[in-house]
Amino acid sequence: MRRYSARILSDKASAHRSDLWTRFGRSLIAAVFVIAMAPALAFACACGCSIFDVGTPSLIPNGEGGTLWVEYDFMNQYINWHATQPSSAGNNTDKQIKTSFVTAGAQYMFNHDWGAMVTVPYTIRTFRTESGTNPDQINQYNHANFGDVRIWGMYTGLLEDMSLGILAGFKLPTGDHTYYNFDRDTSIGTGSTDLLLGAYKIGTFPAKIGNINLTFRERPFSWFTQVQYEYPFMSTGNYTPGKEFDGALGFFYDFGHFGPLKELAPMFTVLGAVRTHDMGVESNEPSSGYDRLLLAPGGEIRMFGLRLYTDVEFPAFIYANGNQLIAPYLVKSILSYDF
Repeated sequence: MRRYSARILSDKASAHRSDLWTRFGRSLIAAVFVIAMAPALAFACACGCSIFDVGTPSLIPNGEGGTLWVEYDFMNQYINWHATQPSSAGNNTDKQIKTSFVTAGAQYMFNHDWGAMVTVPYTIRTFRTESGTNPDQINQYNHANFGDVRIWGMYTGLLEDMSLGILAGFKLPTGDHTYYNFDRDTSIGTGSTDLLLGAYKIGTFPAKIGNINLTFRERPFSWFTQVQYEYPFMSTGNYTPGKEFDGALGFFYDFGHFGPLKELAPMFTVLGAVRTHDMGVESNEPSSGYDRLLLAPGGEIRMFGLRLYTDVEFPAFIYANGNQLIAPYLVKSILSYDF
């Protein structure tokens, strides 16, 4: 199965590309990486972090067939944040939320127009917080369990080249939200059923190099954009998570064969999110909800039928309501196989 991974160039296009253009492309990628690695402050995020669901062009389909993948995401929230700046740790009874997400995913395109996708996460979390009876005592709780399953339907028949797609689905309340020592906004699952809506578009440029016209698949640079909206419409108990909008805009360049690698493609992605306040008596409504913008340098390699995508996400802007724990960076890695 072919798919919109970073592999865009054909051997024909590589032969036609001038040395000047090659040097320009490499210089641009290097400059983007230098800018993206500039120091950043932190990252505000509720524990059910949908930002990991956007910004992964290697999973955008380009034909019939399927993909299996396993994803690892990590964040360590330990800096207290208020509005747009750090705040004293004494203003927040929570001290640390360290989380590893291991997600198994499967996607299958039944034909040119229709497909389906499912993801099943497993979450490993450490939570450190003040004792309810003694503020000088910090209690630590460790918990691991399955998270909320997401099921999507995909329609890719809007354009002949499948470069535009829309998605709709549900997040199911399968994740554990009853662990006694975790607050509802710290729990592995939200306990809610959410409507999921999404869309993506991918494109390439330039249309020609010199006097040579390039086909869609021969153009050396590619871009993509993804958006996702999550709306909880059924909740458990007295807690409803905030509504969330996530988006991504990314660019990548494929250097083609590089030693034993069949693909070497640096990427740069800008990610943004807006989340409203949580609701209900079991929520911490004043200290929930945020706006954020992240810069994510990353890349993809392909070898022996496997693709490995990874990025590190740094914040460029944060606005957090109340006092929230934030992380200085996030890590995402995806190992996938097409069949």
